Amino acid sequence: MEIIIKPIVTEKATGLSEKFNRYSFKVSKDANKIQIKKAVEAAYNVTVENVNTMIVCGKNKVRYTKSGIIKGATSSYKKAVVTLKEGDSIDFYSNI
Repeated sequence: MEIIIKPIVTEKATGLSEKFNRYSFKVSKDANKIQIKKAVEAAYNVTVENVNTMIVCGKNKVRYTKSGIIKGATSSYKKAVVTLKEGDSIDFYSNI
């Protein structure tokens, strides 16, 4: 089972990482906090102090086009916000 699906790189998440050393990840819905902590420590070689998780609900989307109304929905997912030890950091852009 893959625990970390992908990092969340948004304006709000980047602000959290710069100010409070907290990083956001999209994780598997079956993963618990202990598994998330071990996966982040193994993947990025950092020390995790705290893990907060939340379920982000999906949203219904409607788009009006020339050919008519297009209805759809975004999927729900589990989000983990990980606090790292003072001095540790994760660079998501190093592989680009």
